[in-house]
Amino acid sequence: MDFRLDGRRALITGSTRGLGLAIARAMAEQGAAVIINSRTVDECVATAETLAAAGHDALALPFDAGDGSSREDALAEAGTIDILVNNAGIIHRAPLPEFSEEKWRDVLNVNLTAPFLLAKQLSEAMVARGWGRIINISSIMGQIGRATIPAYVSSKHGLIGLTRTLAVELGPHGVTVNAINPGYFATEFNAPLIADKDFDAMVKGRTPLGRWGDPAELAGAAVFLASDAGGYVNGASLTVDGGMTAAL
Repeated sequence: MDFRLDGRRALITGSTRGLGLAIARAMAEQGAAVIINSRTVDECVATAETLAAAGHDALALPFDAGDGSSREDALAEAGTIDILVNNAGIIHRAPLPEFSEEKWRDVLNVNLTAPFLLAKQLSEAMVARGWGRIINISSIMGQIGRATIPAYVSSKHGLIGLTRTLAVELGPHGVTVNAINPGYFATEFNAPLIADKDFDAMVKGRTPLGRWGDPAELAGAAVFLASDAGGYVNGASLTVDGGMTAAL
Protein backbone atom coordinates (compact mmCIF):
# COMPACT_ATOMS: atom_id res chain seq x y z
CA MET A 1 0.00 0.00 0.00
CA ASP A 2 1.33 3.40 -0.98
CA PHE A 3 0.67 6.24 1.44
CA ARG A 4 3.22 8.54 -0.19
CA LEU A 5 2.09 11.80 -1.79
CA ASP A 6 5.20 12.62 -3.81
CA GLY A 7 4.46 14.84 -6.78
CA ARG A 8 1.06 15.93 -5.44
CA ARG A 9 0.09 19.48 -4.49
CA ALA A 10 -2.37 19.83 -1.64
CA LEU A 11 -4.40 22.89 -0.62
CA ILE A 12 -5.58 22.73 2.98
CA THR A 13 -7.87 25.59 3.94
CA GLY A 14 -7.58 26.93 7.47
CA SER A 15 -4.18 25.32 7.91
CA THR A 16 -2.21 27.71 10.11
CA ARG A 17 -3.26 25.92 13.30
CA GLY A 18 -5.19 23.04 14.77
CA LEU A 19 -6.44 20.19 12.62
CA GLY A 20 -5.58 21.95 9.37
CA LEU A 21 -1.95 22.42 10.34
CA ALA A 22 -1.68 18.80 11.50
CA ILE A 23 -3.05 17.62 8.16
CA ALA A 24 -0.73 19.91 6.20
CA ARG A 25 2.31 18.75 8.17
CA ALA A 26 1.43 15.06 7.73
CA MET A 27 0.89 15.46 3.99
CA ALA A 28 4.18 17.33 3.68
CA GLU A 29 5.94 14.53 5.54
CA GLN A 30 4.56 12.12 2.95
CA GLY A 31 6.07 14.16 0.13
CA ALA A 32 3.26 16.50 -0.91
CA ALA A 33 3.82 20.14 -1.71
CA VAL A 34 1.39 21.81 0.69
CA ILE A 35 -0.40 25.09 0.17
CA ILE A 36 -1.04 26.77 3.50
CA ASN A 37 -4.14 28.89 3.75
CA SER A 38 -5.82 31.27 6.16
CA ARG A 39 -7.36 34.71 5.89
CA THR A 40 -4.51 36.20 8.00
CA VAL A 41 -1.55 36.87 5.74
CA ASP A 42 1.14 36.97 8.44
CA GLU A 43 0.05 33.68 10.03
CA CYS A 44 -0.21 32.03 6.63
CA VAL A 45 3.28 33.10 5.58
CA ALA A 46 4.82 32.23 8.96
CA THR A 47 3.34 28.73 8.92
CA ALA A 48 4.57 28.06 5.39
CA GLU A 49 8.05 29.31 6.34
CA THR A 50 8.14 27.06 9.40
CA LEU A 51 7.30 24.00 7.32
CA ALA A 52 9.81 25.01 4.67
CA ALA A 53 12.50 25.39 7.34
CA ALA A 54 11.80 21.79 8.34
CA GLY A 55 12.58 20.69 4.81
CA HIS A 56 9.08 20.56 3.39
CA ASP A 57 7.71 22.08 0.20
CA ALA A 58 5.24 24.68 1.48
CA LEU A 59 3.61 27.73 -0.07
CA ALA A 60 1.45 30.42 1.53
CA LEU A 61 -1.85 31.22 -0.18
CA PRO A 62 -3.81 33.63 2.01
CA PHE A 63 -7.50 34.12 1.28
CA ASP A 64 -10.78 34.16 3.14
CA ALA A 65 -12.60 30.92 2.31
CA GLY A 66 -15.93 32.68 2.81
CA ASP A 67 -15.10 35.63 0.54
CA GLY A 68 -15.78 34.89 -3.13
CA SER A 69 -13.49 37.47 -4.71
CA SER A 70 -10.63 36.76 -2.29
CA ARG A 71 -10.96 33.03 -2.91
CA GLU A 72 -11.21 33.23 -6.68
CA ASP A 73 -8.32 35.67 -7.06
CA ALA A 74 -6.03 33.49 -4.96
CA LEU A 75 -6.92 30.26 -6.74
CA ALA A 76 -6.26 31.86 -10.11
CA GLU A 77 -2.62 32.15 -9.02
CA ALA A 78 -2.38 28.79 -7.22
CA GLY A 79 -1.43 26.54 -10.12
CA THR A 80 -2.12 22.81 -10.12
CA ILE A 81 -3.92 21.43 -7.08
CA ASP A 82 -4.31 17.66 -6.84
CA ILE A 83 -5.70 17.43 -3.31
CA LEU A 84 -8.24 19.79 -1.75
CA VAL A 85 -8.89 19.62 1.98
CA ASN A 86 -11.86 21.77 2.97
CA ASN A 87 -10.97 22.37 6.60
CA ALA A 88 -11.74 26.06 7.25
CA GLY A 89 -14.77 26.50 9.45
CA ILE A 90 -16.45 28.80 11.95
CA ILE A 91 -18.99 28.37 14.72
CA HIS A 92 -21.49 30.64 16.47
CA ARG A 93 -23.21 29.77 19.72
CA ALA A 94 -26.51 31.27 20.88
CA PRO A 95 -29.94 30.13 22.06
CA LEU A 96 -32.37 29.86 19.16
CA PRO A 97 -34.31 33.08 19.97
CA GLU A 98 -31.03 35.01 19.91
CA PHE A 99 -29.52 33.30 16.85
CA SER A 100 -29.59 35.92 14.09
CA GLU A 101 -30.13 35.21 10.42
CA GLU A 102 -26.86 37.00 9.71
CA LYS A 103 -24.89 34.55 11.87
CA TRP A 104 -26.76 31.63 10.32
CA ARG A 105 -25.74 32.76 6.84
CA ASP A 106 -22.15 33.48 7.88
CA VAL A 107 -21.63 29.97 9.25
CA LEU A 108 -23.22 28.23 6.26
CA ASN A 109 -21.23 30.40 3.87
CA VAL A 110 -17.85 29.38 5.31
CA ASN A 111 -18.65 25.81 6.32
CA LEU A 112 -20.75 24.62 3.39
CA THR A 113 -20.93 27.09 0.50
CA ALA A 114 -17.16 27.68 0.36
CA PRO A 115 -16.34 23.93 0.17
CA PHE A 116 -18.91 23.59 -2.62
CA LEU A 117 -17.42 26.47 -4.60
CA LEU A 118 -13.83 25.34 -4.01
CA ALA A 119 -14.71 21.84 -5.19
CA LYS A 120 -16.53 23.26 -8.19
CA GLN A 121 -13.57 25.41 -9.21
CA LEU A 122 -10.76 22.92 -8.59
CA SER A 123 -12.44 19.68 -9.69
CA GLU A 124 -12.56 20.73 -13.33
CA ALA A 125 -8.79 20.40 -13.68
CA MET A 126 -8.77 17.24 -11.58
CA VAL A 127 -11.28 15.66 -13.94
CA ALA A 128 -9.20 16.73 -16.93
CA ARG A 129 -6.13 15.03 -15.40
CA GLY A 130 -8.12 11.95 -14.40
CA TRP A 131 -6.97 12.11 -10.76
CA GLY A 132 -7.96 14.13 -7.74
CA ARG A 133 -8.83 14.03 -4.06
CA ILE A 134 -11.34 16.18 -2.22
CA ILE A 135 -11.53 15.73 1.55
CA ASN A 136 -14.19 17.61 3.50
CA ILE A 137 -13.62 18.05 7.23
CA SER A 138 -17.09 17.69 8.70
CA SER A 139 -17.67 16.81 12.37
CA ILE A 140 -19.48 14.37 14.61
CA MET A 141 -22.01 17.23 14.62
CA GLY A 142 -22.68 16.16 11.05
CA GLN A 143 -24.19 12.99 12.53
CA ILE A 144 -25.82 14.19 15.76
CA GLY A 145 -27.20 17.44 17.15
CA ARG A 146 -26.37 19.83 19.96
CA ALA A 147 -28.22 22.84 21.35
CA THR A 148 -27.17 26.45 20.58
CA ILE A 149 -25.18 25.66 17.40
CA PRO A 150 -27.92 25.11 14.77
CA ALA A 151 -25.96 26.64 11.88
CA TYR A 152 -22.82 24.64 12.63
CA VAL A 153 -24.74 21.36 12.96
CA SER A 154 -26.71 22.05 9.78
CA SER A 155 -23.58 22.98 7.83
CA LYS A 156 -21.77 19.82 8.88
CA HIS A 157 -24.75 17.61 8.03
CA GLY A 158 -24.85 19.38 4.68
CA LEU A 159 -21.14 18.84 4.10
CA ILE A 160 -21.60 15.08 4.40
CA GLY A 161 -24.43 15.27 1.87
CA LEU A 162 -22.25 17.35 -0.44
CA THR A 163 -19.48 14.77 -0.08
CA ARG A 164 -21.74 11.95 -1.18
CA THR A 165 -23.23 13.70 -4.19
CA LEU A 166 -19.85 14.93 -5.45
CA ALA A 167 -18.43 11.43 -5.00
CA VAL A 168 -21.12 10.09 -7.30
CA GLU A 169 -20.55 12.78 -9.92
CA LEU A 170 -16.76 12.95 -9.88
CA GLY A 171 -15.88 9.33 -9.13
CA PRO A 172 -16.22 8.19 -12.76
CA HIS A 173 -13.52 10.73 -13.65
CA GLY A 174 -10.91 9.49 -11.16
CA VAL A 175 -11.69 12.04 -8.45
CA THR A 176 -12.63 10.71 -5.02
CA VAL A 177 -14.57 12.78 -2.48
CA ASN A 178 -14.70 11.80 1.18
CA ALA A 179 -15.45 13.34 4.56
CA ILE A 180 -13.76 13.08 7.93
CA ASN A 181 -15.85 13.61 11.04
CA PRO A 182 -13.61 14.69 13.93
CA GLY A 183 -14.79 14.38 17.48
CA TYR A 184 -13.37 16.59 20.22
CA PHE A 185 -9.75 17.51 19.59
CA ALA A 186 -7.50 19.71 21.70
CA THR A 187 -7.18 22.68 19.34
CA GLU A 188 -7.32 26.47 19.61
CA PHE A 189 -10.82 26.24 18.11
CA ASN A 190 -11.96 24.22 21.13
CA ALA A 191 -9.98 26.17 23.75
CA PRO A 192 -13.11 27.68 25.39
CA LEU A 193 -14.62 24.20 25.73
CA ILE A 194 -11.43 22.72 27.16
CA ALA A 195 -11.34 25.53 29.74
CA ASP A 196 -14.91 24.71 30.81
CA LYS A 197 -14.43 22.12 33.57
CA ASP A 198 -17.91 20.65 33.17
CA PHE A 199 -17.57 20.35 29.39
CA ASP A 200 -14.08 18.90 29.69
CA ALA A 201 -15.40 16.28 32.10
CA MET A 202 -18.28 15.49 29.74
CA VAL A 203 -15.93 14.89 26.80
CA LYS A 204 -13.61 12.67 28.79
CA GLY A 205 -16.49 10.83 30.42
CA ARG A 206 -18.36 10.09 27.21
CA THR A 207 -15.34 9.20 25.09
CA PRO A 208 -14.29 5.56 25.56
CA LEU A 209 -10.63 6.55 25.23
CA GLY A 210 -11.18 8.98 28.10
CA ARG A 211 -9.49 12.03 26.59
CA TRP A 212 -9.51 14.71 23.93
CA GLY A 213 -7.87 13.82 20.63
CA ASP A 214 -4.49 15.12 19.55
CA PRO A 215 -4.64 16.86 16.14
CA ALA A 216 -1.91 14.55 14.82
CA GLU A 217 -4.29 11.63 15.38
CA LEU A 218 -6.62 12.98 12.69
CA ALA A 219 -3.91 13.58 10.12
CA GLY A 220 -3.39 9.90 9.29
CA ALA A 221 -6.96 9.59 8.08
CA ALA A 222 -6.46 12.53 5.73
CA VAL A 223 -3.19 11.10 4.37
CA PHE A 224 -4.89 7.75 3.78
CA LEU A 225 -7.78 9.29 1.86
CA ALA A 226 -5.40 11.42 -0.21
CA SER A 227 -3.04 8.58 -1.09
CA ASP A 228 -3.22 5.73 -3.57
CA ALA A 229 -3.76 3.40 -0.60
CA GLY A 230 -7.20 4.97 -0.22
CA GLY A 231 -7.94 5.09 -3.93
CA TYR A 232 -11.07 2.91 -3.74
CA VAL A 233 -12.62 4.87 -0.87
CA ASN A 234 -15.21 7.24 -2.32
CA GLY A 235 -18.25 8.87 -0.77
CA ALA A 236 -17.22 7.72 2.71
CA SER A 237 -17.70 9.53 5.98
CA LEU A 238 -14.91 8.50 8.36
CA THR A 239 -15.48 9.27 12.02
CA VAL A 240 -12.42 9.90 14.21
CA ASP A 241 -13.77 10.57 17.69
CA GLY A 242 -12.23 8.14 20.15
CA GLY A 243 -15.47 6.17 20.12
CA MET A 244 -17.72 8.95 21.42
CA THR A 245 -20.56 8.51 18.93
CA ALA A 246 -20.41 4.74 19.34
CA ALA A 247 -21.02 5.20 23.05
CA LEU A 248 -23.79 7.79 23.01
